[in-house]
Amino acid sequence: MSPREPGERPKLLRAAVARLAPVIPVGQELGARFAAAGHELALVGGPVRDAFLGRTSPDLDFTTDATPDQTLEVIRGWSDAHWEIGRAFGTIGLRKWGHLIEVTTYRSDIYDRTSRKPEVTFGTTLSEDLVRRDFTVNAMAVRFPSLEFVDEHRGLADLAARLLRTPSSPKVSFADDPLRMLRAARFASQLGFSVAPDVSAAMTEAAGTLSIVSAERIREEFTRLVMSDSPREGLTLLVNTGLADVFLPELPALQLEVDEHHHHKDVYQHSLTVLEQAIALEGPRSVPGVQAPETVEGPDLVLRLAALLHDVGKPATRRFEPGGGVSFHHHEVVGAKLVTKRLRAMRYDKETISAVSRLVELHLRFHGYGTGEWTDSAVRRYVTDAGPLLPRLHLLTRSDSTTRNARKAQLLASTYDHLEVRIEQLKAAEELAAVRPELNGNEIGEILDVPPGKVIGEAYRFLLGVRLDEGPIGKDAARERLLAWWGDRQT
Repeated sequence: MSPREPGERPKLLRAAVARLAPVIPVGQELGARFAAAGHELALVGGPVRDAFLGRTSPDLDFTTDATPDQTLEVIRGWSDAHWEIGRAFGTIGLRKWGHLIEVTTYRSDIYDRTSRKPEVTFGTTLSEDLVRRDFTVNAMAVRFPSLEFVDEHRGLADLAARLLRTPSSPKVSFADDPLRMLRAARFASQLGFSVAPDVSAAMTEAAGTLSIVSAERIREEFTRLVMSDSPREGLTLLVNTGLADVFLPELPALQLEVDEHHHHKDVYQHSLTVLEQAIALEGPRSVPGVQAPETVEGPDLVLRLAALLHDVGKPATRRFEPGGGVSFHHHEVVGAKLVTKRLRAMRYDKETISAVSRLVELHLRFHGYGTGEWTDSAVRRYVTDAGPLLPRLHLLTRSDSTTRNARKAQLLASTYDHLEVRIEQLKAAEELAAVRPELNGNEIGEILDVPPGKVIGEAYRFLLGVRLDEGPIGKDAARERLLAWWGDRQT
């Protein structure tokens, strides 16, 4: 229902005021202080939008005609604490009564269209500030202390229609800050909004300009999109507009391929489905025969990136086989290398890159399990190779089944149940999660009478292989095997 229908707008306003009730006292007191100093103050952006959506924002964003120096004069002696980290951009942060607050001078951020950094200029009116904002649903404001609602760009109507429009021309808006195009995709996923046709067209036309934005800013927006409840919508928008080609070309490249198991799907759609299924498995779960399956608390960035990117090695490994078949041999190995390179370019941290690429490398390992023919040695290696990533590997492997054949899907699920049961049984018998050789490095050095170095590392790996293949054999037997190995090396 549109808020322009009789009685609807006041109703929405009352609901928003009720949602803002906990922050109104601090807002009115702060607004009164600014008014006494001859300045304006308005709550703006996300907190206002979220109030109409029935949500509470953790932080409060205010805007004012006061300069940062004047803002400091107003809040000194009143705030519980304040900080000036964003002062160069016109922002002063403070804490009052448990609320985290940012007060930013009216401004107009624009790119010079060749630089990665915005130029910051301060404005003098609320209207000037609102028109520079990314979308109309973020260009609504509430003045304090008067509680006057300001909506100069029909943001409330767009909110009711769940539509993303820009306050100014989308071409101008995206030229001012190309990151706004990526933000549109993120809001599509986070809020479940659609993008206005002129906005989508402008995104497609200006997609290449995203390249002037820093990798760090792109990474943060992309991460927030992936961590949303429904990332498919935003990812689809990134691919359809060409934005993904700029910073994640491996994703749209998957549209060209045909999955070897599901010829009615391309690998791109399969990957989006795997991501959705992985998200659905986050949190507590149950496995028949396993008393307390390890869980992955969501939203989990490593799992989600691995699910989305697990098949990126397929385009480079596609081979057309005699008889019309298609193969992607070793695509998991190639994919792991591509993931490492791409996530480095996006400036993800080393731990995230390592974990995601390792999961991509391991995601096919389960398919050698058959109907349970693996030896205990193979199960031990599966667990040891996964290490602390094992709970995520469980979910990634289960999510990678997107067949529409119900019988086949149930067989795959029950087979993986069987593997998890075997893992738990071996863990109970052998403390498998901490599998180590039965001789440590010091003991190996003493037995072989060699100093620390390469030989001890090689001997350690040999004994680890014995441990994985044969299970616990005891220190005496391990010593005999070590000496035999050492003797063979000396001949």
